[in-house]
Amino acid sequence: LSVALSGGIESPALGWLAIPVVTLGSRFDRRGVYAGVGFTALLMIAIAIGTDQSRLLDDPSLLFIPLALLFSIALLSTALMNSDLEHRSKSALDELTGLLNRTALGDRVGELRQQAEITGEPVGVIVGDIDDFKHVNDTHGHAVGDAVLRDVAKALRTQLRAFDLAYRIGGEEFLVLLPGARLVDASDLAERLRAAVEQQVRTDSLHVTMSFGVTCSANGHFDYPEMFAAADKALYAAKRAGRNRVHLTGDLSSLRLTPAA
Repeated sequence: LSVALSGGIESPALGWLAIPVVTLGSRFDRRGVYAGVGFTALLMIAIAIGTDQSRLLDDPSLLFIPLALLFSIALLSTALMNSDLEHRSKSALDELTGLLNRTALGDRVGELRQQAEITGEPVGVIVGDIDDFKHVNDTHGHAVGDAVLRDVAKALRTQLRAFDLAYRIGGEEFLVLLPGARLVDASDLAERLRAAVEQQVRTDSLHVTMSFGVTCSANGHFDYPEMFAAADKALYAAKRAGRNRVHLTGDLSSLRLTPAA
């Protein structure tokens, strides 16, 4: 309508249709950007033909120039979007395993603390460590060690819900935060994680297992350093008890032994 009211195909308003394309990258993925650019290009063509087809045939540049502007803006915004996504991924994701890293953990801990204070719900904390990982690196090499880490991360993801938060926080150490989970829920998930690693991460020469420590906040109070220390202490109790098992905080009777083969 602006084009029709301001001079038809020769109106500068035709090129203004490219302006909203700048915002597509901030709200949509690459397919969304392509769809938005395609729709805008079709809209430009339809407007140009509909307002003055004969003038367009005499001077096609009246359409080609706005289209060139549109595609130039789209290329620039897509490049910026890809750069931003890459930067955010590197800052929040562990490059080897694809799990969240310590940077992302720092941001999330504050949110969970506030959430627990408002809702009064618990937060489950699971700390896991690959058993005898140094032996894997020393015997089979670091390339195999890296493959084991990737396979372990994949096995862990198969047992997690969409809103469970899994992090790689050290060489072979992993952390899972479970908003709204009670201690029994967290311990059940830890046992599923242990079993998944034992069953899925194995070759003819390797049999990888993990040990886990579990704790849970209470009464709307989530102190991450305190919770992590408790779960880490339970983890090392599981290591001392023979590895490949789950140990809960505060109760030795909660020790879970691996079922006999």
